[in-house]
Amino acid sequence: MSRASLGNRRWTHAAVCALSALAVAAVARAEDVQTVELNGRSWTLPPGFQIELVAGPPLVDRPVTADFDEQGRLYVAESSGSNDRVEQQLAERPHRILRLEDVDGDGRFDARTIFADGMMLPEGTLWYDGSLYVAAPPSIWRLTDTNGDGVADHREEWFQGGTLTGCANDLHGPYLGRDGWIYWCKGAFAEQNYARPGRALVTRAAHIFRARPDAPRDPATGGIDSSAIEPVMTGGMDNPVDVVVTPEGERIFTTTFLVHPGGGQRDGLIHAILGGVYGKTHGVLDGHRRTGDVMPVLAHLGPAAPCGLAIIESDRLGADFPRSLLTCCFNMRKVTRHVLRAEAAGLAATTEDFLSSPDVDFHPTDVLEDADGSLLIVDTGGWYKLCCPTSQFWKPDVLGGIYRVRRADAPQPADIWRDPRGLAIDWQAATPATLAAVLDDPRPAVVERSLRQLARTGVDSVPALEAALQAESATRRRNAVWGLTRIADPQARRAVRAALADADSSVRQAALNSISLWRDADAAEVLPNMLEGDSAQTRLAVEAIGRIKDRQLAEAVLAVADQADSRPLEHAVIHALQELGDIDVLERAFVDASWKQQRAAALALDALRSESLDPLRIAGWLEAPQPELRETASWLLARHPEWGDALGTVFEERLLRAAPESVESLTAHLATFAERPVIQNLLARVLEDSASPAAARVAAADAMRRAHPRELSAPWPRAIAAAIGAGDDALLAAALRTAGALPDDAGRSDLDAALRFVADDPARPAPVRLQAFAALSGRPPLAPDLLPVAMQALAHDQPVADRAAALAALARARLSSDQLIALADAFQSVGPLEAARLLDLYAGAADEAVGTALVGALSDSPALAALRVDALERVLAEQTPPIRERGAQLALRINADLVRQRAQLEALLPRLDEGDLRRGFAVFHSTRAACATCHQLGYVGGDVGPDLSRIGKIRTERDLLEAVLFPSASFVRSYEPVIVQLSSGLVETGVLRDESATHIELAKNAQDTLRIDRADIEELRPGAVSIMPSGFGQQLTEQDLLDLVVFLKSLE
Repeated sequence: MSRASLGNRRWTHAAVCALSALAVAAVARAEDVQTVELNGRSWTLPPGFQIELVAGPPLVDRPVTADFDEQGRLYVAESSGSNDRVEQQLAERPHRILRLEDVDGDGRFDARTIFADGMMLPEGTLWYDGSLYVAAPPSIWRLTDTNGDGVADHREEWFQGGTLTGCANDLHGPYLGRDGWIYWCKGAFAEQNYARPGRALVTRAAHIFRARPDAPRDPATGGIDSSAIEPVMTGGMDNPVDVVVTPEGERIFTTTFLVHPGGGQRDGLIHAILGGVYGKTHGVLDGHRRTGDVMPVLAHLGPAAPCGLAIIESDRLGADFPRSLLTCCFNMRKVTRHVLRAEAAGLAATTEDFLSSPDVDFHPTDVLEDADGSLLIVDTGGWYKLCCPTSQFWKPDVLGGIYRVRRADAPQPADIWRDPRGLAIDWQAATPATLAAVLDDPRPAVVERSLRQLARTGVDSVPALEAALQAESATRRRNAVWGLTRIADPQARRAVRAALADADSSVRQAALNSISLWRDADAAEVLPNMLEGDSAQTRLAVEAIGRIKDRQLAEAVLAVADQADSRPLEHAVIHALQELGDIDVLERAFVDASWKQQRAAALALDALRSESLDPLRIAGWLEAPQPELRETASWLLARHPEWGDALGTVFEERLLRAAPESVESLTAHLATFAERPVIQNLLARVLEDSASPAAARVAAADAMRRAHPRELSAPWPRAIAAAIGAGDDALLAAALRTAGALPDDAGRSDLDAALRFVADDPARPAPVRLQAFAALSGRPPLAPDLLPVAMQALAHDQPVADRAAALAALARARLSSDQLIALADAFQSVGPLEAARLLDLYAGAADEAVGTALVGALSDSPALAALRVDALERVLAEQTPPIRERGAQLALRINADLVRQRAQLEALLPRLDEGDLRRGFAVFHSTRAACATCHQLGYVGGDVGPDLSRIGKIRTERDLLEAVLFPSASFVRSYEPVIVQLSSGLVETGVLRDESATHIELAKNAQDTLRIDRADIEELRPGAVSIMPSGFGQQLTEQDLLDLVVFLKSLE
C-alpha cells in the first residue's frame, strides 16, 4: 500500500550510514542484477533501476520514519542521537519531527521546517486528516499545525500505553488501515490493561491493536478509552514493528523473534489473521485464548531485524510489482521483496533481495512508495546503540539520509502521472460522485485522498459509493467498499452487504472484512452462503459470523471444519466457535461428530469450558491415525496438569510399552502431570521396578527431573536410589541428572547414601563421581581424594561436560581452608568459561592463608582477564588489608588488560586475510573456546547464546572480534543478563529463558538452568555482565582469533 493509502511510519533499532553529495548513481550492469556506485558506496539492485540521495545532512541527520501529506510534504521523525536511558529521554524529550519539501519539483528535498521538537523517541509517523500521529513510547501523539506556519502548535496525547521498557519497543506505528481504523503495535513483556467489553484484557504479550480515529475519550486521561481498542493479533514475539494491508484487507507485519532463534531463523513477516496467536511460545501467552499451537509464519528472514514495510500499489516499478511487499532489513543492510500469492485460506510469499549494499553503515529503517511510484528508503545513521549489538561503538557522527529508487528505463509517463497527487483536482468543489469516479485512478495518492474525503462527507457519500459498486472496474468496486466501511451509518452497512454478491473475489473479501469489522448482524442471513471450500472467502465469512455472535450459525461454522485443511481456516473456525460460545453444540460435537469437528470442538471448549473435555477421550487421540488429532491431544494434555489423576492407568500402560519415537512426548506429558499424586506414584513405581523396560525407567527418571517439583514427592528418592544401584549406565546417567534437580528436602537419606557410594568409588569415571557428589543434598564435605579429580577435570583442555560437573561438585561442597588453598592451583589451568565460577567459591572466605593462596594463584593465571573487578573485590571483601591491596593490584592488571585487548583488536583487524576458515571451524569447536556449548550452528549446539547460523550476514569483522573480546559491551535482544534478588537474600544472575505468571527460567550458564517461583523473587532487574566470559584474548592465540573471526564471517 502506498504511504498515501496506508499512511504510516515505523521503525526498529538500527545503526547506520554516512551520506554525501546529492547525485544520481551511474550503473554497471550484470546479468541478473546491476552494481550501482553512489557516494563511494556500492549498491546491488535489479537492472533498469537507479538510486539517488534526495535528503541528507544538513537537511536531515538521523531520519527514522517518514510519511507524506496530501501536498507531498514529507514528515520525518528524526533522532537526536541520544542513547541515554529511556527514562531520561522521556524526561528530556530530545528528538524532533521535520517537515521536508521539494520546492523546485526535481524529486529532491531542499527545504525543511521543524514541525515539532521536544519529542520522546519517535517510532512511527502517520499523516491523517490534517494531523501527524507519532508513536513516541509510552504514548501516541497527534500533532496539528492550526495556523499554517509549518509548526505543530497543538499536541494531543491520543493514546496512552502506560509502559516504557528499556528498549522502548512498547509502541510502533501508527498505521492507517484500508478500513479507516488506526493500527499500532505493542511489544512484548510489559503489562498493559484494557477495559474490553465482556472481560478486561490484561496482557504482557505482543499485539497489533486498532481503534477508530474518532474513538471516545477517557475523561480521566484524555486519551482514547481503552474499551474502544480491539486486539487484532496476540504474539509471543519480541517486537512487532510495521503493518500493511493488502487491497483485499489482509494484514501483514514485520517482527523480530517470531521463533526461538535456531537454524538461522529468528525474524520475519506474519500474516495477521484476526484472533490469531503468533510468534514463539512464551509465558506472555498464558491466559490468552488459543486455537491450538501458534499460527504459521509468512516469511522467515533470519536475524534481519525487519522494520519498515510497504505494499506497492502502482505499476510504476514494473507490471509485476503491484501487491509486492518491500521490507527493510537493517541488520542485513538490504531491502527484500516478497511476492504474495493466495494459498488455500491464507497467503504465501516468495522472497528475494531487491536492494542491498555491502557497506557496514547502511541499515535501512523505513521504505515507502511515493505518489509517482518511486520508492523512498530511509537510512537512520550510526547513532543507535541502545539494545542494538550491531556495533559496540556509538557513532552519532555517522549520519543518515533518504534515498529514492526508481526505474531508469521506464517509458515516458502519461499525462496523468505528471500530477501524481492530483493537485490539479479542485478537491474543495469535488462532489461525492466526482470522488467515487476516481476510485480506480492508477494514482494511489488520488484514490486515498478521495476515500478520506468521502469518509469525511459521511452519509451523504453513500449514494455515490453505492453507485460505484455497479462500475465495470473491480478496483473501483472494491475501493467503494472500503469507502463505505469508513462511514458509520446503517445505509453504508446495507450497501456493503450488497457487495457480497459481486463477481470479483477481491470485492467480496473486502465486503466480508467490512461486515466483520462492524459486526453487521443483518448480514447473518447471507453469510452461510459464503462458506465455499478452504479459501480466504470462507475464512472471512466464518470470522464475520463469530464477531456477529449469532449462535444459530454455530453448527454451520462447525461444519466448515470438515473442509479446513489449512491452518488459517482451521483457526478461523475454532476462533468463531469460541466467539459464539454455544456450549451445547460444542459438547455434542466433541463426542459425536467427524474427527475434524471433534477436534475443533475440543479446542473451542478448552478456551470456554475445559471441564467439558474428557481427559480419557483426549488421551485416546494420542493413538489416532490422524496426525492432527495426535498433535492436538499432545497440546491439550500439556495445558492440563490437573488431568493427571484421571490418566494414571493410561500413561502407565503407554510408558511400559512406549516405542522409542514416542518417548520424548510421553516424558513431557508425565512431567506436566507430575504434581498429581497418581503420576508421582506411577513414576516411582516404574523407576524402582527392575522388571520395567529400561527405556521406561529412563523416561520415568527424566519426567521427574523435568517436573521441577517445589516439594519432594515421598516415593521418589527411594526409586532414584534404586535406579542408581541398578548397574545400567544409561539409567545411572538419567538418575544422576534427576537427583541433581531435586530439592534439598528431608527424606533423602536413601538417595544420598546411594549418591555418596558412587561419588566415593574410585573405580567410577571422574565425571560420574563428580556428578553424583553434586547431586547430594546440603553442603557435604568433599572427600580428600575427590579434590584432585575435580581439579583435573577443570582444566581448559577437558570436555566441557567434565568441567561443568567439576564446578557443580565444588559448588555443592563445604570446602575446608586447606582444600581452598589447594584448589587455588586450578587457576593455572582453567579457561575463561570456568574462571569466574571458580572465583565465586572463595566468596566469604576470611582465612588469610586462603586469601594469600588465591591472589598468588590469580597473579600467575592466564584466565585473570576473564574476571570482573567487582567480582574480585566482592570475594576479597572479608580478607585482611594486605590481601585486599594485592587484589587491588590485580584489578589494575585486569583493567590494563582491557586496554591491551582494545589495542589487540585494532592490530588484528588489518590482518584478517591471515585467517583460515577451516582452522576457525576447529577453534569454534575446540575445548578452549567451546563456542558450540552456548551457540547453535544450524540445529546443532547450545541455545544459551544467540544463534550464529547467519551471523556473518549481519555482523562485520569488527563486530565479531569485539563480541569475542568484550562480551559485556552490548547484548543481543532477548539475551540480556538479569539480576534476580531472592527473598531469601540470595542473588542469581543469568539470561531469562522463559517466564510465566508463576515462575521464571534463568539460564545461569551453558549447563545450568534455574527455575524460580515468582513468589520467591524480591526484585528482578537488568544486569550489566554477560554470561559469556571475558578473557578469550588471552586464552586464544592471535592466530586463533583471526581464524575464528574468518569462520564466523563466513556464516551467511
